[in-house]
Amino acid sequence: MTGPAEDAWLGVDLGTQGVRVVVVTSGGRLLGEGSSPLTSHRDGDRHEQDPEEWWRAVCAAIGQARAAGAELRGVRGVAVDATSGTITLLDRSGACVTPALMYDDGRASAETEQVNAAGTDQWAKAGYRRMQRSWGLPKLRWLLTRFPRAAEDGWRLAHQNDVVNRRLVGHETPTDTSNALKTGADAADVTWPEEVLAALGVPRAVLPDLVLPGTVIGRVCAQAADETGLPEGTAVIAGMTDGCAAQLGSGATALGSWNSVLGTTLVLKGVTEELVHDPHGVVYSHRSPTGRWLPGGASSVGAGLVAREFAAADLSRLTREAAALLPTDLLRYPLVSPGERFPFVAPDARGFASREPVGEAESFAALLQGTAYIERLCFDYLDMLGAPTDGAVVLTGGATRNPVWNQLRADVLRRPVTLPRHAQPALGMAVLAASTHGSLDRAAATMVRLDRTIEPRDSVADQHQDGYLRLTELLARRGWLPHPVAAHARERTAS
Repeated sequence: MTGPAEDAWLGVDLGTQGVRVVVVTSGGRLLGEGSSPLTSHRDGDRHEQDPEEWWRAVCAAIGQARAAGAELRGVRGVAVDATSGTITLLDRSGACVTPALMYDDGRASAETEQVNAAGTDQWAKAGYRRMQRSWGLPKLRWLLTRFPRAAEDGWRLAHQNDVVNRRLVGHETPTDTSNALKTGADAADVTWPEEVLAALGVPRAVLPDLVLPGTVIGRVCAQAADETGLPEGTAVIAGMTDGCAAQLGSGATALGSWNSVLGTTLVLKGVTEELVHDPHGVVYSHRSPTGRWLPGGASSVGAGLVAREFAAADLSRLTREAAALLPTDLLRYPLVSPGERFPFVAPDARGFASREPVGEAESFAALLQGTAYIERLCFDYLDMLGAPTDGAVVLTGGATRNPVWNQLRADVLRRPVTLPRHAQPALGMAVLAASTHGSLDRAAATMVRLDRTIEPRDSVADQHQDGYLRLTELLARRGWLPHPVAAHARERTAS
């Protein structure tokens, strides 16, 4: 239990299925954590939540952390992350007047074409070139078409964490450039591209002001203090998307470092000095609180196939048997769902294997290996774009529970990989809050505890290099992987 003199920081992660909070000291001691579920409503392309649930779940999760022993008297600041691209509209009083359109709601197809036609130069400047239908700006256009009097009635756009921040401080707050990136915000200039938005019929009056993540945007008001137990006057700090929060929670904040998250799918995020421009629109970049850039992308390969294909298997036994078969000459491109997003865009991509597996263990081994090969291809693609890729690599996500997979990824990447303790987006927000009393790198270094480092094995390097190049060739032959990317992978492998 912390005393009054010990600074602590509260991080809130607004997910899809629930809210998670952690209370952590400046020295990295976990004082308590809590969670509370959320309910979603899906129907085809429609995916909505009741945004009023978010505040109730935040209060319940903080209450759970207090019940677990977290003393909130020492909390100096709170920061909140959100699922990227989730938006709603608020009225003048701050009440939600529409359901929340969630991160993967796909109903704004027509609006996406309008957005991309109107903002061609702006989106190229931002580095990602084109918006997708799940992004915030197409969804905002979709909402404004259905509520044409929104601006006249004083309604405002709110991202998921904006709703919670407003309840925390009791008045309107600016939004952060991380969550606003997919709503069209110019993160480099911290401005809205008003000319583009005007052409799209998006009034400036419906848009909140913009600030960089890590900016103090208010203080916990009396009502919020009564509902949460947080001290009145506690600083509320502008947050980030959940993906960026996970990166901070991994400790990968230094220039050139990378966080590779392997869960259902694979997400890679790093730190660069300059904005990465991608002519293929595969990689997009958030702005770091330090002024640097956080480029990354999300692949459609990952551990989601494990649950689908090996649900009835004894995974411990299967892992032991697979370890004896690695490296395997069976090549798999292990797509979790049709279509690829990173390290290449191919809507028609489908998973495949180079031949039929000889038994369940070989199929499992090839799944692990194929995912690692695509992870390496992601790094080669980023290197081709000019991003520094020689810094530390931190592994997080559910797949890190498999030690054979961790070693395989180090072997394939030909570099050490590190696993942190307690890595999660909520911890990343606690780190962000603490950075207001120092620096982001210092806060991450003291608050994120490393578990272990895994070194690559030279004994398997040649076999993996051969298998990796064979897989890239198969992807190129199918017309999915651009030939310049495949050529760069070959050159980098030979160097």
